[in-house]
Amino acid sequence: MTPITTTAELAVFCDKLKSQPFVAVDTEFMRETTYWPKLCLIQAAAPNGAEACIDPLAEDIDLEPFLTILRDEKILKVFHAARQDVEIFNNLQAMPRPLFDTQVAGMAAGFGEQIAYDALVRQMLKIELDKSSRFTDWARRPLSDNQLTYALADVTHLARLYPMLRERLEKEGRLAWVTDEMSGLTDPAIYDVDPENAWKRLRPRRHTAKYLAVYKAVAAWRERTAQLRDQPRGRILKDEAIDEIATQAPTDADQLDRLRSVPKGFSGSRFGPDLIAAVREALKDPEGYAPVIERSRTPPSPAAGAVVELLKVLLKARAEEAGVASKLIATVSDLEQIANDDEADNAALKGWRREAFGEDALKLKRGELALVLDGARVRVVEVRRAPKATAAGG
Repeated sequence: MTPITTTAELAVFCDKLKSQPFVAVDTEFMRETTYWPKLCLIQAAAPNGAEACIDPLAEDIDLEPFLTILRDEKILKVFHAARQDVEIFNNLQAMPRPLFDTQVAGMAAGFGEQIAYDALVRQMLKIELDKSSRFTDWARRPLSDNQLTYALADVTHLARLYPMLRERLEKEGRLAWVTDEMSGLTDPAIYDVDPENAWKRLRPRRHTAKYLAVYKAVAAWRERTAQLRDQPRGRILKDEAIDEIATQAPTDADQLDRLRSVPKGFSGSRFGPDLIAAVREALKDPEGYAPVIERSRTPPSPAAGAVVELLKVLLKARAEEAGVASKLIATVSDLEQIANDDEADNAALKGWRREAFGEDALKLKRGELALVLDGARVRVVEVRRAPKATAAGG
């Protein structure tokens, strides 16, 4: 098996994709030691039988013909667990719209939480995939026949899976359930790498201007440094260190070295002076630099923790009844918000999710539903309230 290694070959292949209703796409990449993912191979297959592996590391190739296919909104792009693949193509200015993610679709079709590709192939196509080449070095050339065979199988089977999975969702009236999830995967904001927005991926624990200003500054410094050095964020500084630095706001080397989450001798490293400078800069105007974080309109309820636990049980029960992965209906964050606020602005209280779970969640909070253990199964039952007694007339 020979991969495509020239622009001319790629153009011929892409001509075969232009008239197709969908193209199954996958990538092989490496990023264990880098910030930016290194794209090592692209695989594509269409329902007309056109299929190929594309070598983006080849010297004589320009990926533009394939990137044009990804940008063509008349062609649906099918992925499995698309997020990292989409990130790569977004970096290449080729956001693959419209998109269909078979992992998300599998969650709506009753295949469980984040079903793996090989498990979905096994269950739907009755084929056992050979995954022995999964963790090989995809940047090393030449690629072996085993690697190329493994890689191409990821899209040839995907091209067969998609129509079957879509038909199943349509029959069950659930295709619309995954539409929002698909469009969310192609939201550029998810893949934003602007250092000034890096704090948004984290979870600040406090809300004072001083804390948030330093938190944002340190997160931005780490993101910028990771990008410039092409190293993973965690190799520059751990997430927990950002929180401690924001809490203590060290402005000199001695104060920085006293922090438990900061590596020993960090202040004397190439990173130390720049980090301290970032903290000092943030402290010049904390009110002006700190991000604005919307806080819940309702103060946390003392019973919120217990309510969240009950909502988790209700969610599991409703998800099992519907044959849907619970994660597709609501997240723990959604449950925490609902526990504190009946009008929380989250997906679980909107659209089909409200019908499948959200309305019952509010009824449970009001005492109109109860959870009953029936053997090994939890049943949801309505609570009949006794009518209020009326005062006797005299």
